[in-house]
Amino acid sequence: MKLVLWDIDHTLIATRGVGGEIFGDAFKQVTGTPMREQATIDGLTEPVIFRKTAELHGIDSDRAMFEAFARASTTLHRQRAEELHARGHALPGAANALATLAGMDGVVQSVVTGNIRAVAEIKLQVFGLDSHITFPFGGYGEDHDERTELVRTAITRTREATGSRIALADVLLIGDTPADVAAGRAADVPVLAVATGRTPAEQLAEAGATTTVCNLRDLTPLHDLLR
Repeated sequence: MKLVLWDIDHTLIATRGVGGEIFGDAFKQVTGTPMREQATIDGLTEPVIFRKTAELHGIDSDRAMFEAFARASTTLHRQRAEELHARGHALPGAANALATLAGMDGVVQSVVTGNIRAVAEIKLQVFGLDSHITFPFGGYGEDHDERTELVRTAITRTREATGSRIALADVLLIGDTPADVAAGRAADVPVLAVATGRTPAEQLAEAGATTTVCNLRDLTPLHDLLR
């Protein structure tokens, strides 16, 4: 069995600002404070982004406050799904890559994302990218602050659910940030870095990605890594 773990934002989809607006609205709902600025988000999990953003506003947050934020964020994503679809988009090659892997024998696909699971599902459903993803196998923001642990969580969940040992060499993590690359390296799994986010291909290669591509249109590198 081969396990492919996808990042979501800037790897499969772009929300074109809607995600940030929802974060700000949920932040205000939960804290009572308008969000003046958001903590750096690339590669961080949602609990960490929320905590660091709260700190920027002088707010001492706790897990209960984050969970309230997560519920508000989920509700807002559902309410603004049509807007997300209208303003955002699936990234080039994403749908074809998911479908192609789904047609390969022995390949299972899930996600490793800083998003909470409910939001991850909504985002991929909005753009029709959810049908080939086995969400229960994934690693999500609510599972752990550290992305490396999300990779390990996803591998463990897949092994337990399928009864397959799944060698680390047969896991492929796909993401767009140096944090994705670092998480894959720390978890001892190969990483396909996609330069569809804010980080140039050269920097992703320097960070130690197994293979780096500009986008998902050319699936040859993906096939090569899954041989």
